[in-house]
Amino acid sequence: MVAKGIYSFSNKRQIWRLIPTDTEKLIIEERDTENKEVFFNCLHIFTGEKIFSEFQLEEKFWVGIEAINNDVIYFHKFVKPDMPEHRGIIAFDIKSKIILWENPDYSFLFIDDDKIYCYKSFFEGRKFFAIDCKSGKLVKELGGNTSEINRLRDVALSKQSYKEYLFSKIYYPDDLNDKRISKIFKDLKSEKVVAGNIEYAIYNDVLFFNFHEVLDNGLLKNTFKGIDLKNYELIIEELLISETKVFMPDSFFLLRNLMFLLEEKNRLVVYELKS
Repeated sequence: MVAKGIYSFSNKRQIWRLIPTDTEKLIIEERDTENKEVFFNCLHIFTGEKIFSEFQLEEKFWVGIEAINNDVIYFHKFVKPDMPEHRGIIAFDIKSKIILWENPDYSFLFIDDDKIYCYKSFFEGRKFFAIDCKSGKLVKELGGNTSEINRLRDVALSKQSYKEYLFSKIYYPDDLNDKRISKIFKDLKSEKVVAGNIEYAIYNDVLFFNFHEVLDNGLLKNTFKGIDLKNYELIIEELLISETKVFMPDSFFLLRNLMFLLEEKNRLVVYELKS
């Protein structure tokens, strides 16, 4: 197998989130924590073609993404800065690049069947509502029935499909009965001082993984490798972070035959995998 770089993305800001959409797009959230600004970018996930760049809402920092559905991004604000509770829903259309509607009172829960299920907080507790995804208009009041909301959420989750995606997972020796992988990781730990978890994924009998190595100065180096399990050939090796004080999980994922790597926290590199 050959790994060929096909495009990259970087504005030299920290990439906070990578969110693939159901319409072959990739939303990239960047955060400038020093100047307290957040920027949103959208690429065609298979070509890297820019659809929009460095989009900002009126609120420059205390915003985030709840979900993306049918080319609409649903943003949220916060009840208070530095507090985790979300409040408000802002619907932004990717194609037209305009805000379709905004409601400052609802808090997002989940989407199902072109409806957003959300809530408002009252002194006596939460009340739940269903609103139309495209218009934001009220469709149904659900009262305070938490059991019904949980049932509807489970139904919505059961419809989601990630079969085309391959996300990394933590390696636990007891979970795998593959002597080839056990050998690779055993050899790795005998050669280097590995700290924290090894995260891995297997695609077409190639093992992709990243790990943190302890350096002489006590900092960590995050390295990514791809090894053919048939012949132990090294397919790819990339330095993801040269020096860091903290562990950086979820540094890669695969979509079909594309592999997405996050380097130095601020650069995305996309590779095409060919047999």
